[in-house]
Amino acid sequence: MTRVLYPGSFDPIHYGHLEIIVTSAQLFDEVVVAAMRNPQKGQGLFSLDEREQMIKECCADLPNVSVAMFSSLVVNLARDLEADFIVKGLRAVSDFESELQMAQMNQALAGVQTVFIPSASKRSFVASKLIREVVRFGGDVSSMVPEPVQKRLAERFEQQQ
Repeated sequence: MTRVLYPGSFDPIHYGHLEIIVTSAQLFDEVVVAAMRNPQKGQGLFSLDEREQMIKECCADLPNVSVAMFSSLVVNLARDLEADFIVKGLRAVSDFESELQMAQMNQALAGVQTVFIPSASKRSFVASKLIREVVRFGGDVSSMVPEPVQKRLAERFEQQQ
């Protein structure tokens, strides 16, 4: 049985993330999607609990996908979960440069390999940061996020008005 770990901030989860999750679920026996608060990205829009709930709702039809939250090094979680690989999605060449460096660090620290899955070109521009920005200014992101996420985004930004 092959278990993989797909870490990220998922703030919020979007169709680009789901593409990587679905592909991973087809390739591997078990996928653990792990959301974290990334201190380099500042304060998150959604709490870890909210992100966990959104991921679970969006992946409910994928029986081999589970969700975890973490606040440590990815390699420590990979070790704790006995993950065979870390999965990372790639949207552009610039992603590859930073992700390759992280993959090499993870390999050096814990011996865990990283598998890169490229996104489809129709989703390569989608990023959580851009989704938050568009919604903040009243834009429509319904083609980029699942309905449960769209609903929460609308509620969140309605509260901030």
